[in-house]
Amino acid sequence: MISKILNKLKSIFGKKSISKTSKPKKVSKTTKSTKATKSTKSTKSAKPTKGKKQEIKLLIESFTSIPGVGAKSAKAFYEAGFKSKKDILSAKDEELLAVPGVGINLVKKLKDYKP
Repeated sequence: MISKILNKLKSIFGKKSISKTSKPKKVSKTTKSTKATKSTKSTKSAKPTKGKKQEIKLLIESFTSIPGVGAKSAKAFYEAGFKSKKDILSAKDEELLAVPGVGINLVKKLKDYKP
């Protein structure tokens, strides 16, 4: 993640310094490489089909039936790899705290919850 940010900064600052030295060949190569990078990123992240989207939506909605879990934290649980309410409720405290947006108070609520 950090390397991607650094590469992006290098490409931004690299373009400015190249344009000052007026070497058009390098500028065109740089823009081609960034365009190629952007297109490969978009092809790698294939969007789920309508049926799959519906399954994901239902799963996230089922997470919100747990007390203390709202829409944002339910989506965060899904993105963190939890695939059922049982997975969330049986997870260790450290695993739950690793999910973005989940704090110690929510972890306590999840541990106290009895389905």
